[in-house]
Amino acid sequence: MESIETAETRPLTRRPWFLAVAGLGVVLVLGAMWFKIFEPIQVLPRIRLAPGFSLTDQNGAQVTSEDLRGSVVLYTFTYAGCEDPCPAPEATMARIRDQVDTVDLGDSDVRFVTISFDPANDTPEVLAARAEAMGADGEEWIYATGAEDLMKPIIGSGFKTYFEPRDDGTFAFDPALVLVDGWGVVRGEYRYQTRSPDSERVLNHIGILGEEIRNSHGAAGLAYEAAHFFLCYP
Repeated sequence: MESIETAETRPLTRRPWFLAVAGLGVVLVLGAMWFKIFEPIQVLPRIRLAPGFSLTDQNGAQVTSEDLRGSVVLYTFTYAGCEDPCPAPEATMARIRDQVDTVDLGDSDVRFVTISFDPANDTPEVLAARAEAMGADGEEWIYATGAEDLMKPIIGSGFKTYFEPRDDGTFAFDPALVLVDGWGVVRGEYRYQTRSPDSERVLNHIGILGEEIRNSHGAAGLAYEAAHFFLCYP
């Protein structure tokens, strides 16, 4: 007498759902291998949300994180009393600012923000003098600071950048550049103590971010999401 095959007795390999899941698994594995080997698209990692803030710029005007939303923003952190041999990161920022027009960001723009962690001394007038010396116009490149009790939450906790006052009035700090996209997400961190913030490398990363911004809609957007999924980072 022939046995009757039921859903319970049918081998797994002959069940439609098993074949579908197995097929999907094969596609995902092959897709992952293809992306990792050929890396047709590179993306910058989505590291974390950048902190929100409200600061005062070199013109005495309020500048907030929301004011910068929609722009790619490169941040650095220092204080106006930082003179040689103090490792001021602004020179690297200036080189990037001078060359950023070579990067295609489509409809987006790049802004530069230098935040002072010495608000007790860095008044708007002091910041204005520092900004003028560095060629910062107050529009494309802003110098700003805020309430002293907010500097640690913004710079230390939010941007993960160390600074500490010394007894002589100077500061120990980790010179750094932090790249934030138009959605307020940190996409690059360049620290002197780990990977030096070379201007060419930062410009290259801004270009990679620009490619993603220009192709963030439709089918191209799905490809970029796949690049994030498969960790196709430079």
